[in-house]
Amino acid sequence: MPVLNPLQSTLLPPSTLTASSLRVATYNIHKGVRGMGPTKRLEIHNLGLAVEAMDADLVCLQEVRHHHHQEARAFSATQFGHWAWPPQPQADFLAPEGYEVAYRTNAVTRHGEHGNALLSRWPLGEVRHHDVSDHRLEQRGLLHVTVQWHHALLHVVVVHLGLIHASRVRQTQRVADMVLQDIPLDAPVIVAGDFNDWNEALDQILVPAGLHRARTDDMPRAATFPSRVPVLALDRVYTRGLRCSQLMVPRGTAWARMSDHLPLVAEFELADAV
Repeated sequence: MPVLNPLQSTLLPPSTLTASSLRVATYNIHKGVRGMGPTKRLEIHNLGLAVEAMDADLVCLQEVRHHHHQEARAFSATQFGHWAWPPQPQADFLAPEGYEVAYRTNAVTRHGEHGNALLSRWPLGEVRHHDVSDHRLEQRGLLHVTVQWHHALLHVVVVHLGLIHASRVRQTQRVADMVLQDIPLDAPVIVAGDFNDWNEALDQILVPAGLHRARTDDMPRAATFPSRVPVLALDRVYTRGLRCSQLMVPRGTAWARMSDHLPLVAEFELADAV
């Protein structure tokens, strides 16, 4: 008898997916760890259940650990049993069976490194990384991956922008320039991630590249941060050539515990197919 994922009932209504639909999720996973000092806890195993529950074709992840020697020692198998630090990189650990994985490092720290990842139910093509670090205190990057979805070649860009407003503006302009210069005009595009855009100032920078924020009539603004009492729409999906049919943010105590962000889940169809 299959094991029921306890998070599924808190996330989505019955699936609206059709043969032409694409479900995309974006999630800042906070490196798979929450808390500080003696209250610090490992959440990467629960995050695996969360990714499975979202049942997304594409999962765009930020703050993903490739490795971290200090935390691997802290959450050792002898101390925590089956809740130990995974032996493989977090992106590979979180990928549901059959998914392909793309990961690139944004930041190298004293004990390890972390970056952006894409988990895909569909075949992946070329994987690129663009360094968009704006100053020496923050290491930031864009993960750019092509995805073969049915007969369309999607371009997916996973982003995690800076904490300083002027940096975010310049980084967003680099996203727009990259889309205009490096991606064919007729190709569908998804740009998803944590934009850290507290003051809602970035949408218009992306419009010249044909990118528009995913919205629906019942959810024009999807708040995802902070996870316990979400008031800010920091996590977003922008698209070109796709129409958003549904947008959702899972709520509840279990989701609030796993990261300081909630995930954003959206469903799309090709714009010329509707």
